This record gives sequence, structure tokens and C-alpha cells, in this order.
Amino acid sequence: MARPAERLIQPLPEGAAADLRAALLDWHRWLGEERQSSAHTVEAYGRDIGVFIGFLAGHQGGAVSLADLARLKPGDFRAYLAERAGDSYARSSTARAFSVVRSFFRFLERQGLVANAAVLSVRTPKLPHSVPKALSEEDAARLLDNTDIASASDAEAWILARDEALITLLYGCGLRIGEALGLTRGQAPDLTGGGDLMRITGKGNKQRVVPVLPAVREAVSRYMALCPYPGDATTPLFLGARGGALNPRIAQGLMQKLRLSLDLPDTTTPHALRHSFATHLLAGGGDLRAIQELLGHASLSTTQRYTDVDSARLMAVHRAAHPRAGR
Repeated sequence: MARPAERLIQPLPEGAAADLRAALLDWHRWLGEERQSSAHTVEAYGRDIGVFIGFLAGHQGGAVSLADLARLKPGDFRAYLAERAGDSYARSSTARAFSVVRSFFRFLERQGLVANAAVLSVRTPKLPHSVPKALSEEDAARLLDNTDIASASDAEAWILARDEALITLLYGCGLRIGEALGLTRGQAPDLTGGGDLMRITGKGNKQRVVPVLPAVREAVSRYMALCPYPGDATTPLFLGARGGALNPRIAQGLMQKLRLSLDLPDTTTPHALRHSFATHLLAGGGDLRAIQELLGHASLSTTQRYTDVDSARLMAVHRAAHPRAGR
């Protein structure tokens, strides 16, 4: 079910002229309703574009219009990147912010509002490929066995069951936190309906099917049985204490408390459970292509980074699979 457009619209930058403000509103709606981006993503994109437009307003000394965007030269974009570097933004933050700027310009071009190839000619500094951190299998087991250890002593049973279901789902199915929190009750795996497979809508509104382990079905079913709030198939699966959709920050806070209580690595986040899912599958002999499909990656190289594949394992996979390896 599409979220109400008014909930997706972020505060617009003061430096935007009327025609640009209208285009920004359309972009926000498109992100939320067409691309099905999470509210958190729309908010982050809105901030990045706001910083960019604020820079342009100061750079040219007045409100920024669509015509101004069409006239921008490569040097203008480089000046924006240079200012971010001077403000000590991390290279990864700058790269992400500029990708948002490019995305906005592509949207404007599709709408027939602005065409400016200069934005594509500017490159951000190359980033080192960081290897995601996965939990050890032992730490993952400890986490799953102690999801209630960081909860208040008076926490309601349904809240404890919700937390267990969420963490079990993230690790058991390799979901992104936004994918898990975007599930509705109608999409939830359950015991009565079998629920061996679950259809997930990921980045770019791409869909994939993931298997559901019995432990995941049982945890989700237990939570749904205890949840005190009524709803239908379109109701969010994971709810907050007051009955609204669970905020990602609550899930992140839960993981932080569990990390401290169980003395887990500093890299233990909701997304680390997705990395752990992939890494442990690979260590157990899982096929890279199959893991790529389960994670919803467009590129196999992304899967290799997520799973911390070393050269020795790649050679072993190659020798075992290539038809001429034994000759």
C-alpha cells in the first residue's frame, strides 16, 4: 500500500526558487511512491539535495531555479565537492551525496525539466572497497539466543517476541533492515500457510524470493500471536510500542544494546546480520550465484565483497566448477 504523499515530503531548501521547489516535491513523491524508498531514505536524500542547493544559492548569490541547474558547468559541481572536502566530510559521505545529486538530475531529465550532461562528467574521489564485517557463527548464535538480554525487566512479552522475530528474520533471510520493516502482515511467513518462501521488494523496487527457515516462521508467528494491535494484510508487520510502524532507529538501538550486553564487536549492526547470513552460507559451501540472488545484488562482485571471499576460496570454486579445470 502506498504511503500518503504528505508523509514523504521533506522540508524544502530555502534557496530553491518556486519552479525548483515544485520539482523537488515531485521528486520526493516519486522516491516514496514509485521507487518505494523508505521514509528514512527519502529524508536522507532530501538533506543531501538541500545541502547542494544551499551551496548553489551561496555560490551564485540568489535563489536557484531550474534554469540555473541547466546552466551549471563541471566547475560548479567540482566547487561543491571541494567545499565538502574543506568541511571535512568523509569521502564516502561525499560520494553518496553526489550520487543523490546525479539521481535528482536524471529525474529532472526524465521529466523534461532539465538536461545537463555536466553532472555526469564529474567524478568523485575513488573509495577503497571496504569489506563488510560479519559476526562469527558463535557470536551470531549467542545473539539469537539472547535477544531479550538488553530489554527492560518490565518489557511486555509481545515486545520481546517482536525483537526476537526481527533479529531472527534479518539473520535467517539476509534482509536489509528497510526490507524487513517494509513487510506487511500479508507478506509475513506463518506456520499455518507453510510460508517456505517469501517475496521481498528490495532496492530499486526489484523483487526476489527468499527461503524461510522454520525458526524464522516460528519466531514471526509467535510475535504475531502476541501483538496486541489489530490489523489487516496491509498493516506493517513490525510495530512500535504505540502501534505505528517500527522506526529503524528503534531496531538500531536494540542492536546497540545487545552489542554492549553481549560484548559483541563494534560493527554489530542490523546490516551486519545480512553480511553474516551471506558469509556463513558461503563458508558452508553455498554457491556465490545463489547467494547473489538471495541478497538481491545486481552484480556478483558486490556479493564477493559482502562475503569476504578470499582468493584461495575463489580458486577452489573455479577449479571445482570450470569444465576444463581437470585437464
